[in-house]
Amino acid sequence: MESRTIRAWTPAWREATWADLQRPWDLLVIGGGITGAGIAREAARIGLRVLVVDAHDFAWGTSSRSSKMVHGGIRYLANFQFATTIHSVRERDRLLRDGSGLVEPLEFIFADYEAQRASALEMHAGMWLYDQLSRTHAVHRLSSVALQGMIPGLNPEGLRGGWAYTDAETDDARLVLRVLREAAGAGAQVLNYAAVVGLIRSEGRVCGATIRDQVSGALAEVNARAVVNAAGVWVDGIREGLGAPPKMRPLRGSHLIFAAARLPVAAAVIIRHPDDGRPLYVYPWEGVTVLGTTDLDHHDDLREEPRISDAEVDYLLTAARALFPAAALDRADILSTYAGIRPVVAHGSRDPSKEPRDHVIFHEDGLWTVSGGKLTTFRRMANDALHQIRRDLPEIPRLGTDAPILDPLDPGLARPIAAALGGDATPARALRLLGRHGAD
Repeated sequence: MESRTIRAWTPAWREATWADLQRPWDLLVIGGGITGAGIAREAARIGLRVLVVDAHDFAWGTSSRSSKMVHGGIRYLANFQFATTIHSVRERDRLLRDGSGLVEPLEFIFADYEAQRASALEMHAGMWLYDQLSRTHAVHRLSSVALQGMIPGLNPEGLRGGWAYTDAETDDARLVLRVLREAAGAGAQVLNYAAVVGLIRSEGRVCGATIRDQVSGALAEVNARAVVNAAGVWVDGIREGLGAPPKMRPLRGSHLIFAAARLPVAAAVIIRHPDDGRPLYVYPWEGVTVLGTTDLDHHDDLREEPRISDAEVDYLLTAARALFPAAALDRADILSTYAGIRPVVAHGSRDPSKEPRDHVIFHEDGLWTVSGGKLTTFRRMANDALHQIRRDLPEIPRLGTDAPILDPLDPGLARPIAAALGGDATPARALRLLGRHGAD
């Protein structure tokens, strides 16, 4: 069957794809979030026959419920996770280079208060180290007067000043769809509302899965030379089919959304919670202001959509009131909330925030599981996974990071698209449309 790009996603296309599922595949990817999308893109680009399935919408899980940041991982320095920071800043730079219209620079400001547990010297050392690791040399010190001028309403009491640097932000769900579009363009087949209801084994090894169409209820058996479990926080649910013990520690991160007029910030402000010292972010995104995030164990049923708890609302509002007292924010000011579940591999830390956020790859009876990691490092996760999957697919070449992390767009298209849209459309707005939705 010839490759069908996402332009052909119609009911007839879906029926034809389901009818063709029983053909042999090189790689079955379970999960259509950023991890599965990244693996599918890289695998399809080297010529593998790839099928991606997801039980929900693509990016339905954590990949659409993140803090929307493409960052170098400055917060991981406090836990001495230097490798995580180094990998993150490299991938951040590549996404900024290749993701025009989708990944955009965002200034970050770290507010430094006398009451914080870290001394001014420790803060200075941490920011210097981040500057060296990121190789941008853009970190600079701000006086308290300058900081208050940049962030109106910031509590001046005990403010020692701060540091400014540049990371990035994105539309996380559109990033996933962009990567999946490119995977499909390279020949992968991608199906949402296609749930794995069982693993297929041959001689004790996983060699495929039984898939249920969540729309029609139809079942299909899919056979593949290699099977990757990239189901995010649900990877243990897939692994149950092997009788494997759980490895994940689901951690919930929740956010509050305010009208920009109630909490106006022109940059992402990093603050410390007055109760426990955890770093929080207050940042602009798509015309609103977001405050987050929490980091706590999630004990609810993973089949249910996650939601913020009353205790988390109070926790975040406490921070907002302490750092922006003049705003006098309360529950009535909250426009919306959202929560996501981080797919963190359990290492036994008592403090959820101390759990390592690096990705892990493990192999059990023929099933490859990829979990953990960050939105920013999706391509590195994909390359690492495919490098190990060479045990099953020896034709996979060694993959580097020289190729574009996203297919480049023609910026020359922005001006004629803006002209065709008319009204107040600008080339910058047209580039945003191109970056998020593609030229086709």
